[in-house]
Amino acid sequence: MTGTWTQRPERSNMAILKLMVWISLHLGRPIGRIVLYGIALYFLFFAPSARRASRAYLARVLGRDANWGDGFRHVLAFASTIHDRVYLLNERFDLFDIEIVGAEHVHAAADAGHGVLLMGAHLGSFEVMRSLGRKNVGQVVTMLMYEENARKVNATLAAINPLATQDIIALGRMDSMLLAQEKLAAGHLVGMLADRALANDPTRAIDFLGAPASFPVGPFRVAAMLQRPVLFMAGLYLGGNRYRIHFEPLADFSTVPRGQRDAAMAAAQLAYVARLEHYCRLAPYNWFNFFDFWRSAEK
Repeated sequence: MTGTWTQRPERSNMAILKLMVWISLHLGRPIGRIVLYGIALYFLFFAPSARRASRAYLARVLGRDANWGDGFRHVLAFASTIHDRVYLLNERFDLFDIEIVGAEHVHAAADAGHGVLLMGAHLGSFEVMRSLGRKNVGQVVTMLMYEENARKVNATLAAINPLATQDIIALGRMDSMLLAQEKLAAGHLVGMLADRALANDPTRAIDFLGAPASFPVGPFRVAAMLQRPVLFMAGLYLGGNRYRIHFEPLADFSTVPRGQRDAAMAAAQLAYVARLEHYCRLAPYNWFNFFDFWRSAEK
């Protein structure tokens, strides 16, 4: 269901991407950001399906009709987080003003000797959390994602910083859960995005911004299988060079009996959607699903 526009960063021509990386690292972020305005305007005018989906979402979250200015801010926020990957994955933290809210929840889990699952969304920047995991929270952050997406993301990350690819585990392999268990046992943070389903994934219709939308069940099954505490995560882009990372408790599968897992999964997913809606209202231009998110739930 994902729109082609949201897939463009992973499908980008590697030569162009490497050129952009060179410009960004050698000429600086301000010059690199000038290019983003042209990119944002291009997609605003020449990606009509993404533009319609953006306006439909923004109308829901803003409570009014979205105008061209709203659409531009939405696209620019997305482009900015993609651009900032170059710096975050090359550990140029000095370029950013980053605030962390709720780090005590991560530290509490670490003190208890547990790895923690992070449940996020296509909301703001995941890279800001993954890159800062080692420095500010003191733990490595590993990403769980489906194999096809992992290949695309790894190709993109390799063009930016080859060392970044080691922090991704592809789901669907025989050893995926074993690798995730090993990371958690070592005290790592393991992240998943739970707002977008692949074509054949089972989903549950849950009210989101005023209407039912389909959310994938798979991430919560993984969480139940791994039997760890789960934190909601969001790395919100606040404009300019500012980010704010949020961590908050979402669920704890570490003591849930097998016979109660389905109920615990359903409760965790409802809590997840409620927190996602909260953060979408808090930072409405940060949610980057540029397709008709509600249509599948209407079928």
